Amino acid sequence: MRLTEDTYNHQGLRRQLVQSIHAKGITDDRVLDAMLAVPRHFFLDSAFDKRAYEDKAFPIGEGQTISQPYTVAYQSQLLEVKPFMKVLEIGTGSAYQAVVLAEMGVQVFTIERQRKLFDNNKKFDFLKKYKF
Repeated sequence: MRLTEDTYNHQGLRRQLVQSIHAKGITDDRVLDAMLAVPRHFFLDSAFDKRAYEDKAFPIGEGQTISQPYTVAYQSQLLEVKPFMKVLEIGTGSAYQAVVLAEMGVQVFTIERQRKLFDNNKKFDFLKKYKF
């Protein structure tokens, strides 16, 4: 089950995470702002609620993982995307990377081959905001 409430505690943990990835060399403010805006715990099972803002990958099912936040930030920074650009993502997984890019104003097209992950994301109301 996914959590869909973004508490002050989650927001504080997310702020600490963003500060830590900034300290590791992520300098693009748009990436940092997007990661600060996107509640990572929404993309994980509620069992990971207390650990969602650790800079680690976690299992999401079907032998897949949600990427480590630093990896998401690094990839997003390397892309040097601009608002309204189109990006094709192969392997939606939890959809966290796609939502970070969408939060940066990018039009994201994403494909997932694992049916269970696809179905889990399809019924995730939070993603409707980004028109996935």
